[in-house]
Amino acid sequence: MAKLTFFQLLKAGEQQLTAAGQDASAAQYLLLEGQQWTFTTLVQHYREDVPTELTTSYQDQITRICAGEPAQYILGRAPFYGREFRVTPATLIPRQETEELVEWVLSVAKPGLDLLDVGTGSGAIAISLKAERPDWTVTATDISAAAVTVAQQNAQQLQASITFAVGDLLKPVRGQRFDIVVSNPPYIDRAELPVMDDSVKRFEPDSALFADDHGLAFYRRFAAELIAVLRPGGQFFAEIGYHQGAAVREIFALALPTATVTVKTDINGHDRMVRVQLKS
Repeated sequence: MAKLTFFQLLKAGEQQLTAAGQDASAAQYLLLEGQQWTFTTLVQHYREDVPTELTTSYQDQITRICAGEPAQYILGRAPFYGREFRVTPATLIPRQETEELVEWVLSVAKPGLDLLDVGTGSGAIAISLKAERPDWTVTATDISAAAVTVAQQNAQQLQASITFAVGDLLKPVRGQRFDIVVSNPPYIDRAELPVMDDSVKRFEPDSALFADDHGLAFYRRFAAELIAVLRPGGQFFAEIGYHQGAAVREIFALALPTATVTVKTDINGHDRMVRVQLKS
């Protein structure tokens, strides 16, 4: 097999992805992340021959993406809030919208708080918050033991001291109180399946995506249980679906009439987050 330069390898990957109806930018993403290069470094290597072993593994990765598999699962890692997190099919791939949720928590919270992350997945939210606020005490839970294992590995790799527990919603922390509860719960209505990205449907965990009651089930559960886990004046933050703002606001306003409920838009102007602050 004739040697390819890095430039030729990249272009061949982009063409293969385009022909398969996939996003051609994944070809560059795989090459940069796989080599731990910046784009500038890649350009500097454009005319160099690619080692045969790297050519073979890269072409295998391109073939998997052509079949719909997310690049992050192929690489086994994904960026989030300036750090790299291990991801597996047991965890959602962290997304940019969730970084905005982290920013919101950081912008309104005080020093020395006790925080709980429910449905932690890869641990991206909990670990990012602990890394940014080392004086916080952070606990993270998930109903999936496999996801908690991944989160623990990420916490160890990123040197974040976090307490992890396996269990449904708030059951693992019964009897404990927190200043902040944060969550990126399942919130997709199964009726949205026809318009969802095929790779998400095929590869990301159903249990972390879909919720009953038109995607609102977990917000109703939180609304019923927050009083038992939040301290007076405590705050709950969660990601929501872009069309769920009014419904989520109503759920919390009815269940917690003395609380202040705020829905916040993301960078694209879509309803994306909710904050519920209990009365002190």
